[in-house]
Amino acid sequence: MPTRTRFTTWRPLATVIVAVLMAAFLTPAVAHGAPRESRPVYSYTNAIREAVWVDTGLDGDGDGKTDRVAADIVRPREPARQHRKIPVIMDASPYYSCCGRGNESQKKTYDANGDVVQMPLFYDNYFVPRGYAFVGVDLAGTNRSDGCVDVGGRSDIQSAKAVVDWLNGRARAYTTRTGNVRASATWTNGRTGMIGKSWDATIANGVAATGVKGLKTIVPISGISSWYDYYFQQGAPLYDSGPDWLSDYVDSPDARARCAAVQQKIVDGAPRTGDRTPFWTERDYVKDAAKVRASVFLVHGMQDLNVRTKHFGQWWDALARHGVERKIWLSQTGHVDPFDYRRGAWVDTLHRWFDHELLGYDNGVDREPMADIERHPDQWVTSKVWPPRGTATTTLRPAAGTQDGVGTLGLTPGSGTETFTDDPSHSETDWAAHIDTPTSDKAGFVTRPLTHDLRLSGSSKVTITATPTTATAHLSAVLVDLGPDTIRDYADSAEGITTLTDRSCWGASTSGDSACFKNTAAKTADVDRTVFSRGWADLGTYASPGKGVPLTPGKAYTITVDLAATDHVVPAGHRLALIVAGTDKDLIDPPADKPTLTLDLSRTSARVPLLGGAPAFARATSGTAPASPPVTRPSGVGDPSGARRVPGDTGLG
Repeated sequence: MPTRTRFTTWRPLATVIVAVLMAAFLTPAVAHGAPRESRPVYSYTNAIREAVWVDTGLDGDGDGKTDRVAADIVRPREPARQHRKIPVIMDASPYYSCCGRGNESQKKTYDANGDVVQMPLFYDNYFVPRGYAFVGVDLAGTNRSDGCVDVGGRSDIQSAKAVVDWLNGRARAYTTRTGNVRASATWTNGRTGMIGKSWDATIANGVAATGVKGLKTIVPISGISSWYDYYFQQGAPLYDSGPDWLSDYVDSPDARARCAAVQQKIVDGAPRTGDRTPFWTERDYVKDAAKVRASVFLVHGMQDLNVRTKHFGQWWDALARHGVERKIWLSQTGHVDPFDYRRGAWVDTLHRWFDHELLGYDNGVDREPMADIERHPDQWVTSKVWPPRGTATTTLRPAAGTQDGVGTLGLTPGSGTETFTDDPSHSETDWAAHIDTPTSDKAGFVTRPLTHDLRLSGSSKVTITATPTTATAHLSAVLVDLGPDTIRDYADSAEGITTLTDRSCWGASTSGDSACFKNTAAKTADVDRTVFSRGWADLGTYASPGKGVPLTPGKAYTITVDLAATDHVVPAGHRLALIVAGTDKDLIDPPADKPTLTLDLSRTSARVPLLGGAPAFARATSGTAPASPPVTRPSGVGDPSGARRVPGDTGLG
């Protein structure tokens, strides 16, 4: 249940503290049976704040000594006095000093003794009074830690795993960075939950994939599941830089001075060819999903063009195959934390999730619907399971229409060809805006206006047979909902939210660490069409997604392009479109050549996850429905930004 301070606007800190303490005393106790909710009964002001340096067992910077990573701890003082051990919530991040966390880019601050004063975000403010410890870990090579950033590799993952091991009595830690005085974690029962957004979420995924004992749950928000898929998709480069740029971005100043060898290994291991190398295999957590012991509460924006939604789709599917306990939230935003688009419900749900997973409370969160999906701005629906039961892969076939490049989409195999020329100056928004007119840069295929809603839930694939005129070619495939709607403006720099000036408070505060954060509201756009799923590939990877080869001009090649996971309803009256084109401006880099490609429609198809399967599609495309106005002009979100090269918070990229 919410405390009495949850929905207040900003007020003086003393007032906030008094309100929180009063809530602790005014909240009624459970009269009978086991507790169902942790209450804020412990003092945040008097909480123990300390730092330890955990030995990772690695020597990433090659100085002849094993690296120690800094773990800053905030924990309630009272449980230790009562001889009670408590669980841990942990966020391992490279951003605590370089860049900040959250919508307000908060950084760690310290007192004269080197103990943390401000811990970014609300986790410590809210959960420490409820009997949890919060631990903020600096990844190796960042802030106060030894070692070097290796962008999702062994050093990154071991930075956090070693702390979980220490919390469970299996690793060594010290009271200082260089001293020999040991620190023990006798105050914890070792039950740990990891949380974080973007790179932090990625570390949670990676640590869970080691199967480390003591990690009971992870809450990855917009997390990477395979670093190859952050930089490439099937050989097509998604950014014009590699992981060496990213490691330099977050390395501490002294790490930059000592980590040149690691930087060179990153450069050598991640060539810009797009080929899969052992470097990428090490950073693929999906392959190790069978090792995951922790439950997973996954959160992602369905229009996230930074950590694109392929990441959550393939991770979710792998976890499902291995029977991992799962829950999911999918928003209409881009790369945004749920604290900034659904704050009250998020804190309440996260509270109940941690109470269930770390304290063992039977509060029913595990029996609630598996999925929450934002269907319209601030309008949410649930699914008992996700994808919903009755979802079936349905093969849709493109066919030629009455105009070149303007075809149809249905269940019947098509014939003939369509031709387009790669134009790197155009994007998916350009293609969708001109779907009903012939243009030389795309081939579009559209259903008739739907008579019933169609829901797509999960990941799609598009198989394309194309003949190029050049030795290199990139392909894009997108699914589009053609019809008017109001959506979150994910292409805006804030990716679907507006930050307001008033604040709300979520936990207890001190003079150095306020629990009050700026409120937000949905930033919306009125659109005539919505691109809701995307995929890209280098046609040269037709034989192997991990190895590209030169193409023979005039020869036909068949490739299957993975499309990003989504949950989208195309409503009655709208049309569903499949577009196949070349370079998707600002979302993939162009090939060396500027090819013209000819599609063989008889060997091109889309496999999409439809609720109700092929019968639902046949029903929705039969009869006559009122048509939405043809899309003849750009109207809606702007072009996607290509500047997001940092898997961090909204303000970082």
